[in-house]
Amino acid sequence: MARDYRVIIIPGDGIGPEVTDATLAVLAAVQDHENISLHFEPHSAGAAHYRATGRAMDDTTLAACRTADGVLKGPVGDPDVRSPDGIEAGTLGGVLRPGLDAYANIRPIRLYPGVTSALRDAAETGIDYVIVRENTEGLYASRGKGTVTAHGVTDYMTMSRAGIDRVVRKAFALATARNGAPDGGGRRVTCVDKANVLRGFALFREIFDTVAREHPTIAADHLYADAAAAALIERPGTFDVLVMENFVGDILSDLGAATVGGLGMCPSGNIGDACAYFEPIHGSAPSLAGTDRANPLATILSGALLLDWLGEAAAAARVRTGVERALASRTITLRPDGTAAQGTRAAAQAVIAGL
Repeated sequence: MARDYRVIIIPGDGIGPEVTDATLAVLAAVQDHENISLHFEPHSAGAAHYRATGRAMDDTTLAACRTADGVLKGPVGDPDVRSPDGIEAGTLGGVLRPGLDAYANIRPIRLYPGVTSALRDAAETGIDYVIVRENTEGLYASRGKGTVTAHGVTDYMTMSRAGIDRVVRKAFALATARNGAPDGGGRRVTCVDKANVLRGFALFREIFDTVAREHPTIAADHLYADAAAAALIERPGTFDVLVMENFVGDILSDLGAATVGGLGMCPSGNIGDACAYFEPIHGSAPSLAGTDRANPLATILSGALLLDWLGEAAAAARVRTGVERALASRTITLRPDGTAAQGTRAAAQAVIAGL
């Protein structure tokens, strides 16, 4: 009998429904090759939902996400949809991350065959590393909670021992399962921080070093965040897994995306101990909505991460192989702006043909 899974689908805003539909087509096709049955349960959430209801997500949807086997979410948000305090409304990170206790944001950065990198020597050395962002603390935990006075604003960075410990352990577990950096090999976890400036980062480094000593077969090193930004350009092939605070991870993962074909090539998983949701790292790109130009590969590869979470490694590998074959054969090509030259729907069909 097929292995059954219940998956919540949040199509999102802008290009979200298009890239989500492309991904669902690929996941449906994978079922023809693997002994699995994915039951998709759509839910509305995001900016359009906020505009209609005054809330980015209903409690019933959050409850469904908690009880499902996994969640696939398209990009959400609209710059024109704002809450009364001026902050963009309709985004879901502040709802889903704490609501599911999805404390580790896993962002693979990989240069696929057939994709041109902005870095001259990247194709020769290869780029294949993972950024692990702490997802529930750090500077972003201050969202909506900063102190506002007539003279200015103060935001707070929150770092707890328990929060740091669990995300660092997740990074070492991930490194244990990987094959190491493409340039020189070897499993390694790099701690990225500003321990020379802020106490919270010093605590992050202290706990990292403690956990590293428990993993003697995995190399451990440190980089300050500014130095890491330079190194990810100068020698990206030497990195394996990097772990860091939320705000720093937000910046460096976008930097990494620029070296592997753009945000449209980068999936992500928001992982907890009991729940997880998966999404592309890019935004909803309202100007591209309805044009059939959006690159769906970040969302399709997020679907592969979902399959990994479900324990369906063979199905996940099949999706990645389909993406790799389509790019290597140039059935899918990217325009200079990162959009899909053959179109969103055609890109999905090219991946399906390569499964």
